[in-house]
Amino acid sequence: MSDSPMLREVRVQEAIGMMLAHDLTQIIPGQFKGRKFKKGHIIREEDIPGLLDIGKEHIYVMDLQQGWLHEEEAALRMAKAAAGQGVLLSEPHEGKVSLKASGFGLAKISRPFVEAANAIDGIVFSTIKNDTIVQAGQQLAGTRVVPLVIEAERIEAVEKLALEEIERQGGVALVEVKPFRKLRVGLITTGSEVFKGRIQDKFGPAVRSKVEALGSEVVEQRFAPDESDEIVKHIHAFQQEGVDLILLTGGMSVDPDDRTPGAIRKSGAEVVSYGTPMLPGSMLMMAYLDGIPVMGLPGCVMHDPFTSFDVLLPRICAGETIVREDITAMGYGGLLGC
Repeated sequence: MSDSPMLREVRVQEAIGMMLAHDLTQIIPGQFKGRKFKKGHIIREEDIPGLLDIGKEHIYVMDLQQGWLHEEEAALRMAKAAAGQGVLLSEPHEGKVSLKASGFGLAKISRPFVEAANAIDGIVFSTIKNDTIVQAGQQLAGTRVVPLVIEAERIEAVEKLALEEIERQGGVALVEVKPFRKLRVGLITTGSEVFKGRIQDKFGPAVRSKVEALGSEVVEQRFAPDESDEIVKHIHAFQQEGVDLILLTGGMSVDPDDRTPGAIRKSGAEVVSYGTPMLPGSMLMMAYLDGIPVMGLPGCVMHDPFTSFDVLLPRICAGETIVREDITAMGYGGLLGC
């Protein structure tokens, strides 16, 4: 491999007929910021005033040797190595490639890969957080390298890391968007005070709003007093109806009259966790009844904008099965309020 990438700095007046080594940006404050000249452009005599206008009296021209990559090719190769379903790649621009969501869904980002790639000198792989809800066109990640040119072996190392991590994940890509499924949701509101009409139900509207925001639908809301057998009856009714998700609101604390956790267990559901290490939302129960997710929701869902329910619901709507390790991981960064 050559010790030099063969980039030469020349005066703009001497660059006619030479290939520009990188994008050149023009900035007009308050009016414009963008690419003035594209990498690979062959400099013409009429370009000289424009180059001088953006403060370029000297430019780099390119004559890459074997074993070296220009920043744009390097960024594109890294993006291609990581991108999976639901991801679109931008054209290289100013040395960067953007990975964007092709539709509404849940962003899945491999943090181990991102950290390993960025440990390689000169590599920049920047992403949003895993399990972020994204809209079509939203940026998920950006790739680039620090130098204008880089040894191909460093990019090959990133590609090797990507292949290894994809294999470790069972074939799952490193940056992807899982589309939300339209779930049919059964909602059970427990509590004798609501069942008897002593107080107005505040849970239903809050839960419907969160469910509908992800493209799903509450097909029916049932009300039950604080009696385990009645709650179990409603759980089994929704099971028979074939709903995709069963949500129970109310009665999730440790008070003697709060029967919802016991009723979920009594229904035959397999409990993943009663409680999460997240505030607000520590009193949530996650369970499965013959493959149907069943969630007992804490009271904070009524009034707090973001709780443990908001962490788990998008993952369920994206078709994921929640396991115990997912719950325990919620503690790190999970202190949002109390």
